[in-house]
Amino acid sequence: MPKIEGIYAITPDTSDTARLLAQVSAVLSGGVKVMQYRNKSDDADLRFSQAGQIKQLCDRYAVPLIINDDVELALAIDAAGVHLGEQDGSLQSARLRLGPHKLLGASCYASLALAERALSNGADHVAFGAVFPSITKPLVRRATLDLIAQARRQLSAPIVAIGGITAENGSSVVDAGADALAVISSLFDAADIEQAARVLSACFERG
Repeated sequence: MPKIEGIYAITPDTSDTARLLAQVSAVLSGGVKVMQYRNKSDDADLRFSQAGQIKQLCDRYAVPLIINDDVELALAIDAAGVHLGEQDGSLQSARLRLGPHKLLGASCYASLALAERALSNGADHVAFGAVFPSITKPLVRRATLDLIAQARRQLSAPIVAIGGITAENGSSVVDAGADALAVISSLFDAADIEQAARVLSACFERG
């Protein structure tokens, strides 16, 4: 099973496929370690097309592609796995559909209890956030660095941190115990996306 570590890029929601693929190519060139395709559009053909083309790009870099909130799409394109939010369906059902060798992540917001329950229901990694105020989701629940540290002490599974993470604050989240930093705006809104990915990846460099 692929590892969940390093910079975890989450795609912006857009119908501009050509621009999206150029952005994804840039973040992959910049060294991101995990990619998540997230698009809440009702256009199933668009989502299938975008996800399939992103999968081809990810395969070139040996980067796992995770699909947000769509088990069937993940299976259709043979993605590495799925990520589910609290309202996105049963983790147990998703694990049954995916089998034992696909990744299954769960959003746990600011709740260790939710994370423990997610892992017992079939998730293999958990995400906490928002760690910092987030442009994408400004009203979301906050997960403190102390919570990340507590999760690191109590959980053996990989921990993803999300929400307002930048090159300036990312190292503090890694130091608290996060295995991966999930990023949207700091990557995809950057003037130089590839360089932004490289700078963010430096948050994991030690000494």
